[in-house]
Amino acid sequence: MPLVVLCGLPYSGKSRRAEQLRQALAAEGRSVYVVDDASVLGTEDATVYCDSAREKALRGALRASVERRLSRHDVVILDSLNYIKGFRYELYCLARAAHTPMCLVYCVQPGSRSLGRPVDEVEEHQGRNLSVSWRPRTEKGKKLKAAGSEAPQVVGSVVNGEARDDVPREVERKETGASDCPALVTVESEKSAKHVSGAFYSPELLEALTQRFEGPDSRNRWDQPLFTVVGLQEPMPLAEIQAALFENRAPPPHQSTQSQPLASSSFLHQLDQVTNRVLTGLLEAQKSAVPGDLLTLPGTSEHLRFTRPLTMAELSRLRRQFISYTKVHPNNENLPQLANMFIQYLSQSLY
Repeated sequence: MPLVVLCGLPYSGKSRRAEQLRQALAAEGRSVYVVDDASVLGTEDATVYCDSAREKALRGALRASVERRLSRHDVVILDSLNYIKGFRYELYCLARAAHTPMCLVYCVQPGSRSLGRPVDEVEEHQGRNLSVSWRPRTEKGKKLKAAGSEAPQVVGSVVNGEARDDVPREVERKETGASDCPALVTVESEKSAKHVSGAFYSPELLEALTQRFEGPDSRNRWDQPLFTVVGLQEPMPLAEIQAALFENRAPPPHQSTQSQPLASSSFLHQLDQVTNRVLTGLLEAQKSAVPGDLLTLPGTSEHLRFTRPLTMAELSRLRRQFISYTKVHPNNENLPQLANMFIQYLSQSLY
């Protein structure tokens, strides 16, 4: 059954969208499996994205978990960052090998830089389900207001990965309840959601993920069909997603996703013997041949036109190429025709 891949930066609403899709599909009686970082790691740990080796191991575990779940009866939802296009291509190959459709749901924060629009003012996005990470910042030579002053104190902040210094401390204390440590602030509609990420992404990590984020492109076949959802207020296109998953035809498997046909244990040995006999007979036949003759070799029904003397080095090179190609496409049914196939290959390569 189909594979749904969610993509987006942290705090973009991926887990909530995955839960909405899971509930909608489960209401129709379908078996749905959600694979996320917590199911692989055992707990949500944002620090895994600070270490390239651990992150690579995480991607391998996610890929293996998806591969185990993919079947003709279950829907698999992968809820992770999936910000590397090479990893999304691997998932596309998994779905193609399983003969099942796939779609990509791209979750974006309102005003995020991934949409090409920077955040201008915090007040502009009030009530739009924007995830904000606050971080106090102290600067040398900066004088704090005296106690009891009515003017609010201004501290530094990070909004969607961008530094800001025009947010009143009163807002910070009201939202976080603590001014001496960084904390994640979400609006009330996000707090009421069932699935809230337990992992804390530091502002530095958010900035690093934003810089190396490889956004999906609908022109790439591994990013098709692509559904972009901005914020949590925008409704989930459930009907379109279900049509893409259950009404579209699965992409046909190609050479990289198809299992190689089984070959007998003596296939390579017979291939080596047949091609060696052809070369030996060809070197012997060209000794008495004149240009224009059709050479008939023992054990073959094909003819090779003789135009010039062929050296052993040239024939050995073509023989190695033919063996390398045939090993990639072994087929026991072609054993009686190996000699003729080699003659045809020589004719096309030489003339």
